[in-house]
Amino acid sequence: MGGPEIERLVALLSRLPGLGPRSARRAALKLLQEPATRMLPLAHALQDAAAAIRSCHLCGNLDSQDPCAICVDPHRDRGLICVVEQVGDVWALERAHVHRGVYHVLGGTLSALAGQGPEDLNLQPLLDKLQAGGIAEIILALGATVDGATTAHWLTDRIRPFNVNVTRVGQGVPMGGALDVLDDGTLAAALRSRRPV
Repeated sequence: MGGPEIERLVALLSRLPGLGPRSARRAALKLLQEPATRMLPLAHALQDAAAAIRSCHLCGNLDSQDPCAICVDPHRDRGLICVVEQVGDVWALERAHVHRGVYHVLGGTLSALAGQGPEDLNLQPLLDKLQAGGIAEIILALGATVDGATTAHWLTDRIRPFNVNVTRVGQGVPMGGALDVLDDGTLAAALRSRRPV
């Protein structure tokens, strides 16, 4: 296929989510065919991002400033905190323009199989905000998995003493989804989450 430099490039690209060895080879080939317009700008962007991006000490989001742009936005409702598993969840919610409050990134979920316990979660900043007061609602926007549900229940128990409204995102049939192709768990969640029309 090529020298060790190409092999290393392909190996590094294949570590990225969604890129297997074949996709990594195609991406590497495209970069190598146009190094001045594709590879070098990408290398500079990666270097700039590595030097500038940091984790927000208030919420755990990634940004070039700390606190992040969301946390310092004066138009955000600081009494409404959406708790998510990973930074990618913040980005997805922001892309959808559905949340007007702030966020808190846990950095994972409780998982006995993965050996992830409460001490591995980014929880203290959230507890500090609850202790300071002024929080009206915590939205638990965690995945519809066993680990997500376990984490949601565990968090609800920790938040309950603060007398804050705790809600969980709805789960069920996606927009455009057909019932006959959904799994049993999704169908059950959809029926449990039904509401009046």
